[in-house]
Amino acid sequence: MKRTKLRFAAPLAALGLVIAACAGDADEPAASPEPAPAPEAEAESNPWDDLAEDDYLGRALAGAYEGRSVSVFGSERSEVEAGAFNDTLALFREATGINAVYTGSADFEPQLNVMIQGNNPPDMALIPQPGGVIGFAEDGSIQAVPAAVVERTNAQFPAGTNDPYVYEGSTYALRYKTDLKSILWYNNAIFADNGYEIPDTWDGLKELSATMIEDGITPWCVGIESGGATGWPFTDWMEEMVLRLADENVYDQWTAGEVTFSDPRMVEIAQEILDVWNTDGMVYAAGGSIAATPFGDNASPLVNGDCAMHRQAQFFASFFDDAGGTIGPDGDVGVAYFPAGGDGRTPVLTAGNSVAAFRDAPEVWALMSWLTDAEGQEARQSAQAARAAAASGPGAASGFMSSNINLDPSVFNPVEQTWYETLANASPARFDASDLMTPERNRAFWDEGTAAVNGDKSVADAFAAIDAAAS
Repeated sequence: MKRTKLRFAAPLAALGLVIAACAGDADEPAASPEPAPAPEAEAESNPWDDLAEDDYLGRALAGAYEGRSVSVFGSERSEVEAGAFNDTLALFREATGINAVYTGSADFEPQLNVMIQGNNPPDMALIPQPGGVIGFAEDGSIQAVPAAVVERTNAQFPAGTNDPYVYEGSTYALRYKTDLKSILWYNNAIFADNGYEIPDTWDGLKELSATMIEDGITPWCVGIESGGATGWPFTDWMEEMVLRLADENVYDQWTAGEVTFSDPRMVEIAQEILDVWNTDGMVYAAGGSIAATPFGDNASPLVNGDCAMHRQAQFFASFFDDAGGTIGPDGDVGVAYFPAGGDGRTPVLTAGNSVAAFRDAPEVWALMSWLTDAEGQEARQSAQAARAAAASGPGAASGFMSSNINLDPSVFNPVEQTWYETLANASPARFDASDLMTPERNRAFWDEGTAAVNGDKSVADAFAAIDAAAS
């Protein structure tokens, strides 16, 4: 994308005196000449004058907001992810003259709340939880997205993509990034050397795990530490299993609070997960325990063969840059669909960052439009793919995924294309439940889930505490 050069018309107004000699009596003095009226100066025009006031991106590209600034805050902070986002912002700065600056933090959620409470929020934030967006809308700390920006973005995404961000008829955030969570990552060499195959069902996956233990192989790498958001990888496992061991109707009721955490079905599903994790020889935890192991630290042991499998979203690909592993059929790590429940359904868990605004300004809406636009999404993926390739070699998966239907799919590699197929074949697809819950319920889910994983509380006690915190 090239910078639109500003052109200002500056016509010159030539002033001339016209002297008219008046015929008359020679004795009479000639009449003093009167100056001719000066021509009207042509009004200066701007490149954006013919654009609608709410065509924020078009006006920005024409230079209307040059010299202004926009701050963006989020959780992405690796050289690949944060670096690619900064690369995208650099293109925006070059195209518009708007100084867009990004800051990432491992403690994004609590820091954002502190900034809001201190009346010093960022102009924009990349927020993963729709429940958090709605909470900000309820307390009036976030800005409703202008209708023109919503319409422009919705036309480029599958129907309903931005429904989770609607509150009382207004949209308060737009999807920026779509994550496919139902992915099983596995060590290719372990599977090839032992003749293992990816099972089709959860029961088959448990049987395979038991076989691996008998063969002296640790089946799983698991870690749920994530700074101020510690616990969310456990909530992902819980959501996957509710979709598989119950169904989407129960999932929707649970998400909405109509099915409580203390419901026997929820307690049983959580216990199923912990029974697997707590089986002797089942889990390799790089940090010494599951709760003390950062979720990203599962990449190196998976590449090294300390474990055979890991369940995580597609953004996990970016962690192989530091681990030195390659992804794909001929690489160190393969990817497959996380097995279903065995009832013929193929449920898929999704999530994604949304972009939301805390300041109402045209330069803010211009950046939001750019980030969600097909060209902006292609720019992000291209930048991230290049950085991933530089870190891990040609063809490395970027860790970024978009559901924008207008982008050029060739920006994704063959492995990433399979993730699109998984999304297309989902039956059903559901957004991350904890992200849809209220912030209080989501926070309690993280904290109490961690307590249950640690063995500090029983599942029943931990889940009762979630219900109490959310009441």
